[in-house]
Amino acid sequence: MSAYSATPADWLQGARPHTWANAFAPVIAGTGAAAAAHGLHWGRALLALIVAWALIIGVNYANDYSDGIRGTDDDRTGPQRLTGGGLAKPQHVKFAAFACFGVAAIAGISLSLAANAAWFILVGAVCIAGAWFYTGGKNPYGYRGFGEIAVFVFFGLVAVLGTEYTQAGRITWTGLALAVGIGGMSAAVNLANNIRDIPSDKATGKITLAVRLGDKKSRTLFMTLLLLPVLLSIGLAFESWAALASLLYFPLALGAIRTVNRGARGPKLIPVLGMAGRAMLMWAVINAVALALV
Repeated sequence: MSAYSATPADWLQGARPHTWANAFAPVIAGTGAAAAAHGLHWGRALLALIVAWALIIGVNYANDYSDGIRGTDDDRTGPQRLTGGGLAKPQHVKFAAFACFGVAAIAGISLSLAANAAWFILVGAVCIAGAWFYTGGKNPYGYRGFGEIAVFVFFGLVAVLGTEYTQAGRITWTGLALAVGIGGMSAAVNLANNIRDIPSDKATGKITLAVRLGDKKSRTLFMTLLLLPVLLSIGLAFESWAALASLLYFPLALGAIRTVNRGARGPKLIPVLGMAGRAMLMWAVINAVALALV
């Protein structure tokens, strides 16, 4: 009888649904930018969503596998992991990660060809490589403090602008503003997770950006990243006055900022991930609707 006892609920938890906003928000925002550029295409938007969703689940399973086999998750304050918690066979978790990457690749190739942008397949390949080498390989960049930068680039700039380009055939300043806002908030979600894990990451030699900056500076950066969209919303209002309604994201962001600034540690930081993710999703949805009405 197998010693591994992972249930479907455990596998769902391993996919980390609280991070899925990092995949949904950039596609929604990019589609809004495409609509403002009069290039909205629902079919391509759906393909972009599949790519982003498969990538976020794939990177979550990849992190679970890589951190687990390194022993990084042996003493963690967050939810139990599939590999580190002994719930699933490591090779099965690795297979799940690459299966998700495969789905992302198929959808990405289809999207690139549909948009008559075959060169974009190379961008997708770089994204998949970035997802794996975040914590995988012999020298993962996530262990060197570059995780938040990668999240900003892949789930901000690439995801938003890629979604816009494959629909509208061009990139606009509106799309760039949305990409910066989404990228910043997405990086903030990742940073909150790493602030929570500073003690265990230090002990295992995982040098995240939070470990490099230290607790106080990391919390200040978190606040900055979540407040950045305030300025961007004002800028987007020049495209559509309705974009000012996206400032409704602020109460959710403020709740996350207050929790972090009051020195919450360990499990008390877990709700921050959800609050920041919902704030990002709200900002993306409201802006997308506002821009579609231009």
